[in-house]
Amino acid sequence: MIDWDRLLVKWHVDFWGRQWNFVDIATLAGLSYLHYLALLAPFHFNWTALWLAVALYFITGVGVTLSFHRKLSHRSFNLPKWLEYFFAYCGVLSLQRSPLEWVSIHRAHHQFTDTLKDPHSPIQGLWFSHVGWTIDYRIRFGSYEARLKNVGDLKSQPYYRFLHYTYPLHSIALGVVLYAKGGMPFLVWGMGVRTVIFLHAMFAINSVCHTWGQAVWDSGDLSKNNWILGLLTHGEGWHNNHHAFEFSARHGFEWWQIDVTWYVIRFLQAVGLATDVKLPTETQKKRRALSNKINEESLKEK
Repeated sequence: MIDWDRLLVKWHVDFWGRQWNFVDIATLAGLSYLHYLALLAPFHFNWTALWLAVALYFITGVGVTLSFHRKLSHRSFNLPKWLEYFFAYCGVLSLQRSPLEWVSIHRAHHQFTDTLKDPHSPIQGLWFSHVGWTIDYRIRFGSYEARLKNVGDLKSQPYYRFLHYTYPLHSIALGVVLYAKGGMPFLVWGMGVRTVIFLHAMFAINSVCHTWGQAVWDSGDLSKNNWILGLLTHGEGWHNNHHAFEFSARHGFEWWQIDVTWYVIRFLQAVGLATDVKLPTETQKKRRALSNKINEESLKEK
């Protein structure tokens, strides 16, 4: 059972009982505007706008999952630079921060998973791990000097530095184009609905997938698999799989674990564009299988 009174008190302290800086305020303003747009969806519906939102959900979402996560954060495979940069640009249009900041936060998450140093640790509460961390700059980086210390490989590339310093402008430009082409329906569905749903789906990887779901691997943390989020996030919801084998380009290991990002990578591999694709071996899986650990413990007790 969720203690809603305790959750409300903690939310009040986390939200009001701290100092805010410009980055926090700008992030909150951006999130609020996107949610406002999404709430207008019933009043600006048409089928073209809906399918536009679906297409952008896929394109920008895979930009995050394939580029920011599996390629840049974990180096699970290689791509030609032109294609790597294309997917990174698609990810920028998801409004989930620049590649530099996203990768920096995610690498810190894996380094300090489920501890107080984890940028979105679930041990600080569901609200914090879901969205509270996004509007608390100090939690993400500690100080300005400490930011982006773990992404030297990306900072050395002018393209990623350019995206870092200009990333909101690209989504603003997309919003202007959408409004010019289709008015409020395109803006509301193509920017508001599409962005808000994917944002919360990805936020839920940090909160829900470290709280509820199924663990099948001995990952040493609280990560769980969640099939609903697997569908909504193009395969990222198989989170226990991912934490057990961080290097793997594939997250949905079973045939029924739908992993759209992996299907795209597999296609790119088939046509010769994705190379050095990393996957866990059967031996590695056996070592990590939670069922094996349970059997070993049972034998020891006997």
